[in-house]
Amino acid sequence: MRGQDWINTCLPDELVIEIFKHLDSKASRDACSLVCRRWLSLERLTRTTLRIGASRNPDLFIKLLALRFHNVKTIHVDERLSISNPSPFGRIRVNEHSARIRKLHSERHDVQIESLSDAGLSAIGDGFPKLENLSLIWCSAVSNAGLTSFAHRCSFLTSLDLQGCYIGDVGLADVGKCCKHLEDLNLRFCESLTDTGLVKLAQGCGKSLKSLGVAACIKITDISLAAVGSYCKSLETLLLDSESIHTGGVLSVAQGCPSLKVLKLQCTNVTDEALIAVGTCCSSLELLALCSFQRFTDKGLRSIGEGCKKLKNLTLSDCYFLSDKALEAIATGCRELTHLEVNGCHSIGTLGLGAIGRSCHRRMTELALLYCQKIGNHALAEIGKGCKFLQALHLVDCSSIGDEAICSIAEGCRNLKKLHIRRCYEIGDKGIVAIGEHCKSLVDLSLRFCDRVGDEALIAIGQGCSLQHLNVSGCHLIGDAGIIAIARGCPQLSFLDVSVLQNLGDMAMAELGEGCPLLKEVVLSHCRQITDVGLGRLVKNCSILESCHVVYCPGITSAGIATVVSSCPNIKKVLVEKWKVSERTKRRAGSAISYLCVDL
Repeated sequence: MRGQDWINTCLPDELVIEIFKHLDSKASRDACSLVCRRWLSLERLTRTTLRIGASRNPDLFIKLLALRFHNVKTIHVDERLSISNPSPFGRIRVNEHSARIRKLHSERHDVQIESLSDAGLSAIGDGFPKLENLSLIWCSAVSNAGLTSFAHRCSFLTSLDLQGCYIGDVGLADVGKCCKHLEDLNLRFCESLTDTGLVKLAQGCGKSLKSLGVAACIKITDISLAAVGSYCKSLETLLLDSESIHTGGVLSVAQGCPSLKVLKLQCTNVTDEALIAVGTCCSSLELLALCSFQRFTDKGLRSIGEGCKKLKNLTLSDCYFLSDKALEAIATGCRELTHLEVNGCHSIGTLGLGAIGRSCHRRMTELALLYCQKIGNHALAEIGKGCKFLQALHLVDCSSIGDEAICSIAEGCRNLKKLHIRRCYEIGDKGIVAIGEHCKSLVDLSLRFCDRVGDEALIAIGQGCSLQHLNVSGCHLIGDAGIIAIARGCPQLSFLDVSVLQNLGDMAMAELGEGCPLLKEVVLSHCRQITDVGLGRLVKNCSILESCHVVYCPGITSAGIATVVSSCPNIKKVLVEKWKVSERTKRRAGSAISYLCVDL
């Protein structure tokens, strides 16, 4: 019956709350909270996560949030986020407090931004008794006192991220003493910490700890890792980036934490002995990332291949003393490998990658080769023959890989969804045409600065694939014909980067406007032939556009920028020269304008 409120009359609070929990987006929740006071109150009860950026008075902000949201289990405080960012907790009915909050967030960047203090951290403990996850990113004013006060109030904490916080040993020790359920701890850039704090934490809550991250903590040494190995028997994830860690520290963890599944190391003083211990003791290892190692050889990685049969993800970055034999050992022993990244390992070549293609064909879904000058076409031919389930391929500065390799991938890996190529100058139209003919599932294509790729390649892609993301920046042979083919064949396109295409003009922009109404991000910088006319035709139908980069486009004037702002109600960022923005445009959409160059 019209005028009758059947929902509020018949549905109990519990059922309305359950309905709110099934809403799939924050926007939908915000809309429901505006229906009536009852829905606003009930919707607040379903909020379990708060994200807080920089603020003029963060301590007060925390207290106001605690008055409204009583079931929060996760709080992220990141003081790198701008004060002008929108409120992370949704709309609040207008009253004295919400008006004050709105004023704080409407201030521009010249407002003095304060840091979350110990009082604010204590307020988190007092106001959110059900808190399980806390992330404090670069909260420089938080000290031992605040962390101690918080730890005593939030004994059910399971995850704590203290990245960039200047907390010391006393506060960390109290976390270990009070938070017996702690599973995840991130101590990246906590420069004040020493072994004393981490050892006491391991002694206090080591039984529950499953994940530990340490980076740029020069006072944390092998002594801490020895304690981790002794007390943290359930540790599954270890992330280490430190010059203070040596072989003995990693050796202690490997021998004491047999359940280790994820190991990421950037420790220049670690040698083969540590990796041998990992291969011998950590049979459950699934992910291994080794970066900037100059003191271990094929011998260490051979042990990984022999002992870590469950390894699925391997990253080797700037490991100069690894050769093809290392990859051959991985290929022989780790048949479950799904992801492989080889970055700047100059001694690894065609033979090693070819072994991966022959032996890991059942599982391999993603392959990344960056700055691999010795890997040639034959290696990717083996990948094409063996890895039928490959979904993503990344190639950067691989000078020996050309069209022959890409044709092999296209013919053999027909489930390919993502292809990213950058500065591979031997790859041209022939290889990309083959991709268009065979890889019908491709949705993400990036061909940055591949100067042999032209319109013929994009015409084949437009006819064979339905792309959602396309980046052809710096491919100077591409002009209107190629982009028009994309516009006509890829109606689902949401991201497009055509920067530095000197032959691209208004005709292609008009076709994109007609054929790709779902575009959200467009990068047109350094396109000298595009004018206000083409830009206007583009944005006329792309009404959901959120980001547009148009720096160094001499044909685009203040009129074109005004057209973008007036035609796209969802616009969040327009990157342009300052002198091309009129005063009227600044008043209308000043928060969305970004300037690459102040004066030109």
